[in-house]
Amino acid sequence: MKKIFAKIWGLIVLFIVVTIVFMYVLTDYLYEQLYVEDTEASMIEVGDKLQTKYKGGKVTDALIAEIEDYNTYSNLDVFAVRNPRELSACVPFEIDYDTLIGPNERQHLLQGESVTKIGYEERFQRQIISVIFPLVDQNRLEGIIYIYYPLAKITELANEEVLLLIGSAIIFSCILAAFVYQGIKHILRPLKELQSAVEKMSNGEYSTRVNVSSKDEMGKLSEAFNEMAAAIEREDDQQKTFLATVSHELRTPISYVKGYGEAIQKNYIEGKEREQAMNLIVREAERMERLTNELLELVRGSNENTAVEFYPIVLSETVREAIRLLKNQADSKDIHFVTSFDEQIIVEGNEEKLKQIFINVIENAIRYSNNDSKISILTKMMKDNAVIEITDQGIGIPDKDLPHITERFYRVKKARSRADGGSGLGLSIVEQLVKQHKGNLTIQSEVGKGTKVTINIPMMEEL
Repeated sequence: MKKIFAKIWGLIVLFIVVTIVFMYVLTDYLYEQLYVEDTEASMIEVGDKLQTKYKGGKVTDALIAEIEDYNTYSNLDVFAVRNPRELSACVPFEIDYDTLIGPNERQHLLQGESVTKIGYEERFQRQIISVIFPLVDQNRLEGIIYIYYPLAKITELANEEVLLLIGSAIIFSCILAAFVYQGIKHILRPLKELQSAVEKMSNGEYSTRVNVSSKDEMGKLSEAFNEMAAAIEREDDQQKTFLATVSHELRTPISYVKGYGEAIQKNYIEGKEREQAMNLIVREAERMERLTNELLELVRGSNENTAVEFYPIVLSETVREAIRLLKNQADSKDIHFVTSFDEQIIVEGNEEKLKQIFINVIENAIRYSNNDSKISILTKMMKDNAVIEITDQGIGIPDKDLPHITERFYRVKKARSRADGGSGLGLSIVEQLVKQHKGNLTIQSEVGKGTKVTINIPMMEEL
């Protein structure tokens, strides 16, 4: 968090420095381009008007006085010189004539052109802008009008008030830094809370949540974290429930096997009771074997990296094979099958996996159907899907249990499930296997009337 804070703070400081430099350069540019040019234009305008007062001939004292009267109501310094070499005597400085007006400027003046000079003048010891206007008569330079104005550069102003500027800059920077610090701290507060929550999650506190105080990217990140935390918490609870249920499911048959096995070993049971105990041991061992196989199937189905080979399968043949394997179980309850198959349906799948799907669903239908009833099984095509419907006339499933019926070890009536050998894993396995085939599972049921299981599997694409 400190590194992010430092990076953001560094970017802000860099932005402020760049802004100050840019504003200085821009201000200096505007000073040169606007202020200096505007002053030059004003001086030329004044000089042109004063130049019109000269009518030729010698430059008189009256003309000089009239021109210099302009100083009384102007911020420009203006004076006239009868002989340009008398320039040094007309200003309050010792001025070298050749320094102010060189040979090149004199040539322009003789041609009637004004001369503009901008820069540092050693004799004035400052930056000035000056415009010199000639008073020419018959190609003779009778005199000049000299207009000048001192220029105070921005750097000069800064040097003059450097302490005030530095002090103001320090105070402003401190105030700005305080506001920026509080702003960054406020912006990063949700991220800090999120970091703390992640550390708690890593220590196993899966109930940890963060407050969502905004709708921006940080708020969306907090919402995503809360959703992830809730999912992890649910998964953790399901894992604990799963382990507890597996332990409970295995404890009962293991207790039977251990108890009756010891009794037989010590000859506590004889005759017919001994045979019954042996049958019970075999039955409980088969139940443990079935539970173990189902758990292994769940693990394989949960592993997305497990490769499953798919190939074209005639759907009706696979369903018939599942029915054949369960016929003895159905006959024991006088349940008969009513079938209707579309022999043209071919799906791309795994025959063993599909057979297990149908066996689990049909076995459930037999287990929870009444004696002397029927189970309807049909296959049909619907758009690009193969549809398998298995309908029984059994006891049905309450509405409140339907949303959970495919959860691991979920039972509508736990005692009944153990008595008839059900583990609560059959429909969980069915749902996983259907998803492996890119299909979906739908269960509809009404208490006392029966249950309808619908399986949709994509049909094989034609080449």
